[in-house]
Amino acid sequence: MSKLKIKTYLSICVVVLLTLFIARPWIEKGFNHIPTPNDDITIDFTDDSGYRIRMEKPADTIISLYSAHTENLFALGLDREIIGVGSSDIYPYEALSKEVYDYKSDPEKVIASRPDVVLIRPFIERHSPDFVKSLRRTGITVVSLYPDSFDEFDEYITKLGMITGKETTAERLLSEFHFELQAISHEIISTENQVGVYFESSDREYKTVTEASMAAYAIDLAGGRNIASDAVPVEEGSSIAIYGTENIIEKADDIDVYVTQRGVMGAGGNTHSISIRPGFDVIKAVKNDRVYEINQKIISSPTFRFIKGVKALQRAFYPEKYCEIEIKEGIVTRQELSEVMVKYLNTMIFVPTTSYYNDLDKGHYYGDFVDVTVDHDYFDYIETAMKRGYFKSFIIEEKNYFYPEQPVTREEFALIIYLINDFKNESTVIKDCDDIFNNRIVETVVFHDLMSLEEGCFNPSEPLTWDVLKSGLGL
Repeated sequence: MSKLKIKTYLSICVVVLLTLFIARPWIEKGFNHIPTPNDDITIDFTDDSGYRIRMEKPADTIISLYSAHTENLFALGLDREIIGVGSSDIYPYEALSKEVYDYKSDPEKVIASRPDVVLIRPFIERHSPDFVKSLRRTGITVVSLYPDSFDEFDEYITKLGMITGKETTAERLLSEFHFELQAISHEIISTENQVGVYFESSDREYKTVTEASMAAYAIDLAGGRNIASDAVPVEEGSSIAIYGTENIIEKADDIDVYVTQRGVMGAGGNTHSISIRPGFDVIKAVKNDRVYEINQKIISSPTFRFIKGVKALQRAFYPEKYCEIEIKEGIVTRQELSEVMVKYLNTMIFVPTTSYYNDLDKGHYYGDFVDVTVDHDYFDYIETAMKRGYFKSFIIEEKNYFYPEQPVTREEFALIIYLINDFKNESTVIKDCDDIFNNRIVETVVFHDLMSLEEGCFNPSEPLTWDVLKSGLGL
């Protein structure tokens, strides 16, 4: 081989090696290409796993492998762009119709779908590193995001907006979000004698939350005083702290309200298990029956539903103010009675878990009403009332309807009264008993003077009035 050819060959090798050397960090970081000065990069930021994300345009196809990402993407209006979700992603209801992907499984299913972006969180990066590396090796842009504290929520939503081309929508949603939180905060300023609150994030070693957590911020916004504000994180940057039985019982007299977080990730105990724990009978909240369960998704998950969690805590902390029932005139509608019952019983709003959808025989699933969508003013009240069995849905052409503005019948109200009281069936004479489907229930309610007869008749199909509601609930 001539000296010229050898020289040319060596030059080519040097160029190739330099190219690979320059390209290597970008390949390792999951980029689709080696950046050059001519690239038209419009999106450029570092994700929460330390990878620099550079994209020429917003993603048009997205696979989301974390439920909070999925929920926030839908909030941004990205139904069409979402082509896949994680195995536990169940909100909003539309997420259930998406293809399911699992980061614990073979990555080939994700790779074959050729998404523009796969959204994960650092937890997935740590626990399934081979899965994530496989995606990046094929050139798929993997973005890892998770706000460790409430202060990082805005930046997180902003990045989601950048990735998807929804910056304007993200900005608007954040503005509305903070406006509502500010309104809540202003309400609390005048609150005196704040209730003492203990928040149980897990019943293992009786863990609670640190001051930097979303849950602790929610307690503060709702007007509570976190009695575990001295809790030390299990590790630097963590929102979880071990508090222990001794600390809890030592402050038993200060705990006016005991809140336990329920959900998939390290749930706290339920109200019954907490009430029978050895030594817990001295806790003020346990003695006064003020132990409340709240779903993790609305109190610790970084989504816009955080507002629902704060309002739920408000009702638990100050029922005399936030559970006040406005008595109106005329006929009671189904949506109005839903709100009344949630406030009357001071019930935490229902939020489903993955197992909820395993029952295929339900007549109604959370969120599937055609006429009560997630932005409906009475959505949470209606869904909670449905879960507690107060109403039945109407199925028309395989679609579910609630008819929120339809009047409640007297028989429907009698059934609700019966459900919330510990009655034994009683008999009484009702002339139109044959017109009543639940006649033994109605007889019992009438026997206890919670609803009256008119000339010996109950008139089960007649609409419920506010006067009758007021009398039946003893308001």
